[in-house]
Amino acid sequence: MREDGKLDYLEMPGGDLPAVKAFYGQAFGWTFTDYGPQYAAFSEGLDGGFQSQSAERAAQPLPVLFAQDLDAMLAKVQAAGAAITKPIFEFPGGRRFHFRDPAGNELAVWAEL
Repeated sequence: MREDGKLDYLEMPGGDLPAVKAFYGQAFGWTFTDYGPQYAAFSEGLDGGFQSQSAERAAQPLPVLFAQDLDAMLAKVQAAGAAITKPIFEFPGGRRFHFRDPAGNELAVWAEL
């Protein structure tokens, strides 16, 4: 069962997605599920994916936490002093928001639809 506030997913910049998939496949035996031409998901110990769409791609890996109640978690994150960098938005399979912690790290929190 997924728990609030636990690491649940790791999204990484994809760049040249075919080259990234070939590298991880050859080096580590990873397999991928493609969600269109610009996103490939993996399940290799920790679920994650590579984002190659430049408008959506983070400059660095993006840890993604889980929440049962996304709106309540957004309120907690804001009350703790985080800067919200992307308000709640929908994506295939869920909703999420992004924030920066006091050290400047960007993270996201997601919930299932």
